[in-house]
Amino acid sequence: MTYNVHRCVGTDRRLDVERVAEVIAAEQPDVVALQELDVRRARTRGVDQAHRLAELLKMTSHFHPAMTVEEELYGDAILTWLPEKKVKADGLPLYTRIPGLEPRGAIWVTVDVGGTPVQIINTHLGLVPQEQRRQAAALLGEQWMAHEAWKAPGILLGDFNATPYSATYRLLRAALRDAQSQSPTWRQTPTATFPSSFPFMRIDHVFLTKGLETVGVSSPYGALARAASDHLPLVVDLEITPADDPAGPAAGPSGAPTHA
Repeated sequence: MTYNVHRCVGTDRRLDVERVAEVIAAEQPDVVALQELDVRRARTRGVDQAHRLAELLKMTSHFHPAMTVEEELYGDAILTWLPEKKVKADGLPLYTRIPGLEPRGAIWVTVDVGGTPVQIINTHLGLVPQEQRRQAAALLGEQWMAHEAWKAPGILLGDFNATPYSATYRLLRAALRDAQSQSPTWRQTPTATFPSSFPFMRIDHVFLTKGLETVGVSSPYGALARAASDHLPLVVDLEITPADDPAGPAAGPSGAPTHA
């Protein structure tokens, strides 16, 4: 699951971490990539939202603060109940020609799915197209997905602020497969997640390396999900393909499912 939680402030302007946890729990995900979390910020009553959500969901969490203001933090997290290890958390390039842009970052965690290590990077790209492209290129580069530690199967997911018609999306799509694109195992119409009240934009994405196949995509659209954030969660069911499968290489046992 990838989910921009809008600092747990809903479309009704109500701060409710427990409501966000309820939306997530209903989908029973194995891995949750969250964006726009507040940690110890006065505007959201000083709650460590990453820790609190992990506590409510009985998961472990890894948080990366894309922005720090004294002791107040704001950023992204990966939550999971699977065996995990944080590999890296860091900032992404700023577009300095426009002052005052919000800092952006990414966090990389390895999870063990039935004996197969799966690489997962969660990110939240900027709003300016030039900024997005630089950040996407950095994620595809030697510090992240071209690093020797990055081995298929792998997942890049998050809020990219980029539709499928954008140059940023095309850059990522040239190297990775959109989990919602048609394949032998998935032929449904793509699901939009923004805005939650009337979703028509696809800016939240799940991109895959070889070794993973999509077997399900959903986005809850009940009253609770529509109210909890300005985005809906995007939930993708994946299957790890065997090493000799044309879809791509993967270590470990074939057919191991994961619910991201």
